[in-house]
Amino acid sequence: METIKHAIQDYYAEDLAHCFGCGRNNKLGHGFRTGWNGDETLTLYKPEPEHTAIPGFVYGGLLASLIDCHGTGSASLALHRKNGHEPEDDVEPPRFVTAKLEVQYLKPTPQNVELRARGQVEEVHPKKFNVHTEVYAGEELVAKGLVVAAVMPEGFGA
Repeated sequence: METIKHAIQDYYAEDLAHCFGCGRNNKLGHGFRTGWNGDETLTLYKPEPEHTAIPGFVYGGLLASLIDCHGTGSASLALHRKNGHEPEDDVEPPRFVTAKLEVQYLKPTPQNVELRARGQVEEVHPKKFNVHTEVYAGEELVAKGLVVAAVMPEGFGA
């Protein structure tokens, strides 16, 4: 399985890295990791057997969680790059929260197939980004999503 070398989530502040979807400090969570793949963002994930809706197919909530965390991670990558940094620069990246999440389920998602969330980021305000995501199971487009990500307000994690 391909991996993300410099995931933005690896560089979040310690006290802001507990998200069930993408927090590196949440050992029970999914561990989603988002990085650059050229000009688009990429998150890879192989569903576990417990992510089953019905035998052979992935639970839709996992796809929503993937799109959500991919969206906030992508917005963080985009603002970090706009500020002149890349994840591996050892500069703490900005954190985002989800202001809106839309998911379109296009096809049943087969189990035992790597999921690829690919994103395009659009800045709509200095503190707000739209992230358009497509989720593929292998070569099959199975879901699309939109995350409106807002810069985390100061004191939110405190």
